[in-house]
Amino acid sequence: MVIINKNTKVLVQGITGGEGSKATKQMLDYGTNIICGVTPGKGGQNVEGVPVYNSVEDAKQNHQDVNLAVLYVPPRFAKQAAIDAIEQNIETVLCITESIPILDVIEILEYAKLHNVRFIGPSSVGIINPELKIKIGSIGGANNSQYTPGPVGIISKSGGMCSETSLLLKNKGIGISTVIGIGGDAISGTDFYDLLKEFQNDKQTKVVVIYGEIGGEYEQKVAEMVKSKKFTKPLVAFVSGAFAENLPNVSLGHAGAIIEGESATRTAKIKALKNAGIKVADIHHEIVDIVQEILQEQEDYN
Repeated sequence: MVIINKNTKVLVQGITGGEGSKATKQMLDYGTNIICGVTPGKGGQNVEGVPVYNSVEDAKQNHQDVNLAVLYVPPRFAKQAAIDAIEQNIETVLCITESIPILDVIEILEYAKLHNVRFIGPSSVGIINPELKIKIGSIGGANNSQYTPGPVGIISKSGGMCSETSLLLKNKGIGISTVIGIGGDAISGTDFYDLLKEFQNDKQTKVVVIYGEIGGEYEQKVAEMVKSKKFTKPLVAFVSGAFAENLPNVSLGHAGAIIEGESATRTAKIKALKNAGIKVADIHHEIVDIVQEILQEQEDYN
């Protein structure tokens, strides 16, 4: 399994807020094991039957088996909330919060690295595994019907495209293993490279789809990873931004969609991916056709 499994026990930071309480209900309804929540000053309350504590330290003292924290806190409080979770050595911290100052994100990532804690986000939509009936975050909303069990893993910088890609696959009778939204900020705590290492060892996943965009060099890291055979499963890539690439000096999309030099362009990313032997979809819906071909080849081979 990738990141989440049947032993995942969740703490929700900002659980009493509007977004936090709504997401908590959706996660619980799906089957996620949320065992506690935190909102400073709201200790002693409960949300959907989940006990609320004033601090992560208090929550961890009462629920020592917490191993994943999901953040629904305002941007100006996000750094401290993340640090509080990291200090309690919670294995994974997933940040839904958007618009966190970049210097705060840098501090969070340095602190997470120091404590050997995985930080996903910021601006992540979440993680979902339909076979386990576990989801973390707002991914899927209240419906989740587009996510059906199957062999395809998805890593996406776009939260919306987690659902859109999964729906396209579902309409062709193809399910997914784990879908992870890494967020589209300028700096990501966990990137394609990090997660492909996890998918490499996941028995359920037969092929992985990555949804990238202009800006940064995350896709180039993937290309080098495949070239060096650190990832050997079939991989399908899509890089958005064809329209934006034709508009000089205009930034569209996520905060991370900032082009600095030729290497961050869509053209450069696609060239690097193809040179590594990775199948690249020129149009988003072509992802499904490529995945179908790969799965058929695997079936024929077996």
